[in-house]
Amino acid sequence: MKSILSAFAAAVVLAGSVYSQTDRSRDPDREAIRQTALDYIEGWYEGNAVRMERALHPDLAKRIVRTNAQGQSQLQQMSAMGLVQGVKRGGGNQTPKEKQQKDVIILDLFENAASVKIIASDWVDYLHIAKSNGRWVIVNVLWELKPQR
Repeated sequence: MKSILSAFAAAVVLAGSVYSQTDRSRDPDREAIRQTALDYIEGWYEGNAVRMERALHPDLAKRIVRTNAQGQSQLQQMSAMGLVQGVKRGGGNQTPKEKQQKDVIILDLFENAASVKIIASDWVDYLHIAKSNGRWVIVNVLWELKPQR
């Protein structure tokens, strides 16, 4: 019985070591994904079009589902160019620093694809980020406004 427990403990330690090595090998990607998300949200708050553009794939689609007064849903969309132009006009640079929420949560990462959640001051973004030509860039954003308080 003791030898079975010892073998089990050794297997757990070995599995943990393999997991740690695998997890560490992904750290540069996780940091690059986090930085892409921060370029996006901080670029918005700063009105910094360079940071925003760096974060986006040129074919980005940013979407929200809005419901009108009659209860019908509509899909509204913004392109990468539209988003960068909005930032050039000032973006969210009127948001006071103390209200600039920018929580970045990497939900999943597999190979060259990642899902990331950003909790911002007035909305939540769900980002699909892909490694394209060696860089992590945002290809899709689905967002939702926070309820008014």
